[in-house]
Amino acid sequence: MKSVQVLDIQQFEKNTINPDFYANTFVKHLEFYHKSITIPHKHNFYVTVLFTQGSGIHEIDFNAYTIQPGSIFLLNPGQTHHWVLSDDCDGFIFFHTQAFYDFQFNSKSITNFPFFFSTQNPPFIYIDQEQLEKMIRSFTVILEEYENEYLLKRQKIISLIDMMYIDMTRLYEKENDTLVHKSNPYADKLKHLERLVETHFLTEKSPAGYADLMNISTKHLNRITKTVLGKTTSDLIIERIILEAKRMFVQSRDSFTNIALYLGYDDYAYFSRLFKSKTNETPSQFIERYK
Repeated sequence: MKSVQVLDIQQFEKNTINPDFYANTFVKHLEFYHKSITIPHKHNFYVTVLFTQGSGIHEIDFNAYTIQPGSIFLLNPGQTHHWVLSDDCDGFIFFHTQAFYDFQFNSKSITNFPFFFSTQNPPFIYIDQEQLEKMIRSFTVILEEYENEYLLKRQKIISLIDMMYIDMTRLYEKENDTLVHKSNPYADKLKHLERLVETHFLTEKSPAGYADLMNISTKHLNRITKTVLGKTTSDLIIERIILEAKRMFVQSRDSFTNIALYLGYDDYAYFSRLFKSKTNETPSQFIERYK
């Protein structure tokens, strides 16, 4: 069964010396690649986008966010996205693999930053004009390093994006007071649960099944998700199933019935009711928006 298109970083980066990092102005990025990427798709790398002008909508995992000057979007590998843009949109974009960042540091990981720690955290920051000017300077330096063959180029780019992520974290945490953060005593357990759901959601839909995999009780697992997210474990599992259904409805030419079967539901009528109860629209109504 056809799934959502997954883009690899080497489809963008032809530099064999640094094949795991890419940077560009947003206008040039669109000119080279956007015409061939017109439907929701995924990446197997981290993406950071700064908009300096223009307007539009950036849809990430089927949630819509406003594009405006000072919008920063930070995407995890595997998240589905696409955008509708005004003709005057501009800014900067870079992306990199997890190994590009993590290999440089022994004591920290890219996933320690709150916007990459959990997909439950918002994938955006809106900054004011003063902060925008600072970010433009930072992105400009990264792009200059990328486009030239300076001594210790790779090390400097990694250092620059590390400092940028630190600055973004400070701004991000001011905007968001309900983040899933590593400092939360339950955060690592929740991260473990998210990884397990990502791996097993097609075959395991019971909270008890995940509790067993984590060697904790179902009650304690529910306490973790309720404390950190305000959701039940079942909510988290079903959200992941519904997200995959949306991805497949958009990308696949298969029937709704076969997609439901692939997701583990042999009763399509039941699955359709479940989908509507979580999204307030039927699968047919949902897909109509992407034709």
